[in-house]
Amino acid sequence: MLKPLGDRVILQQQEEEEQTIGGIVIANNAKEKPQSGKVVAINDGRVLDNGTKIDPSVKVGDQVLFDKYAGTEVKYQDAKYLVLHEKDIVAIED
Repeated sequence: MLKPLGDRVILQQQEEEEQTIGGIVIANNAKEKPQSGKVVAINDGRVLDNGTKIDPSVKVGDQVLFDKYAGTEVKYQDAKYLVLHEKDIVAIED
């Protein structure tokens, strides 16, 4: 598995379920980008300029919501992941 560096987090994006009204199918390029995912990897935390380490506020397995255009999509071993900074995560689902 990939291990993120710094304050980055690796997510497995949740694909939005396709819903159609009246039988109209929406093209893939017109769909909204998913904004939720499951945390699959984190680092040990971020180190501040003074050397203090801040532990991550998420843990592996958390379902999270993130900024719409955050992160970089990567493909690793035939699976797609999103690598983003922890600051781009806006909420943890209960």
